[in-house]
Amino acid sequence: MRAITIVLFFLLLATGDIALSASPRTNYLLYCSGCHLPSGIGNPPNVPTLHDELGRMMTAEEMRSYLVRVPGSSQTPLSDAELADVVNWVLYEFNAGTLPEDFRPISAEEVAASRGTILADPLKYRIRYWKDYDF
Repeated sequence: MRAITIVLFFLLLATGDIALSASPRTNYLLYCSGCHLPSGIGNPPNVPTLHDELGRMMTAEEMRSYLVRVPGSSQTPLSDAELADVVNWVLYEFNAGTLPEDFRPISAEEVAASRGTILADPLKYRIRYWKDYDF
């Protein structure tokens, strides 16, 4: 009976009826923490910290797409939905106190619409659209 269960599991996995996915925190650790460290600390200005400032950035519409357009985000192997989950996890985990009251989570559709336009120079974009950025 155990062998049949194992065979059925792998058949379902192969057909896509069972999805194995990581939590947003795990995906952050796998795909983001190499630069931003597990704690969300960066090395400004090229690798900014992920604490507090991102919440304030969500008041500027141009900065919503910025978070998924930076090369480290846009080029991950994560699906659009998974990337949206990671970005939202970062916003709530490291920026809960600075998010605007009317903040709406980044959607998979927003990620899909923005992700293809990679920012070659994220720092220049931040300077242009986020003048309050602290260097």
